[in-house]
Amino acid sequence: MRTKKKRGMPLWLFTLLCVLVVLVCGGTSGYFYLKEQYRGEAQAYARAKIKALEKDGISYRIARLFYTEDEINNIQDNVVVTDTAETQADQSTDKGIEIVPVYGSTYQGYMMKIKNPEDLMVAVNPNLERGGVAPDLNTYVEEFDALGGTNAGGFLDVGGNGDGSIPQGIVIHDGKLVYGNPNTYLDIIAIDKDNKLITTQARASEALEWGVKEAVTFGPTLIKEYKVVFQPGRDNLGMLNPRTAIAQSSDGTFMLLVVDGRGPTSFGATYDDLISIFQANDAVMAANLDGGNSSAMIWKGNYVNTPVSMYGSRNLPTVFLVRGGAQ
Repeated sequence: MRTKKKRGMPLWLFTLLCVLVVLVCGGTSGYFYLKEQYRGEAQAYARAKIKALEKDGISYRIARLFYTEDEINNIQDNVVVTDTAETQADQSTDKGIEIVPVYGSTYQGYMMKIKNPEDLMVAVNPNLERGGVAPDLNTYVEEFDALGGTNAGGFLDVGGNGDGSIPQGIVIHDGKLVYGNPNTYLDIIAIDKDNKLITTQARASEALEWGVKEAVTFGPTLIKEYKVVFQPGRDNLGMLNPRTAIAQSSDGTFMLLVVDGRGPTSFGATYDDLISIFQANDAVMAANLDGGNSSAMIWKGNYVNTPVSMYGSRNLPTVFLVRGGAQ
């Protein structure tokens, strides 16, 4: 009895299926490769690529797979974007605190909006009088039972130790000059007895006459009475960098801004970027604070941003803190 041979898959069909599998796998891999290039984890690199696109080019059409036309236009025009969908509001304490992500073509960062100006306080190195090592931001937040905060004024890094023991310029705390020469003319960032932000160049003696209760030294002043007063070329620090800055809006809301830098997700921001961010948020007064490795923001025990150092905050002579429930 003759047995019937089982017929296998025709060679042409097998070849066709193999080709289809290769095409599908290749197409899928290609899609994810392009997505990583245009909208991957290295966000600063992706935004820099988008900023350079020409509208009629093939790269622009590829980018449109991952961005809307408005998003591409915003990146190319360096428009400040506030991601309100990701706003983190402190509902439990009813303090009206918001932490809002912001980003532009070269940076991403976070703005802490403090609706009640009385909730913002300045803390000073408790070892200042004896020139001792300053705490880091985490320690300040814990010791003052604060909800969070950022770094504030600058410091002299003698010997490269970075211990925050010697502040830059002057420090005024609780209405008294606790460090520095009262007659030295320098940049100050101050809060007066009416919880109004003052950003200017002055002597500490003058600031005390104005009723300033807290002041640190840094700068430059960016905005004064809604007017941009920053003058480009004043120093060589205007390039992309991690930044910390402070501003106040017309309704009294304080804004603490921290921008990440020196990493693949955020190159950093310029002074002009800070100005644009604050102008988009109704800033009456605004000034640059100490940045670089010092830039850090903590909220409820966790870092909001990604500090340059893998160890977190540096030791800081002064910090801005948001008062906690026990304050």
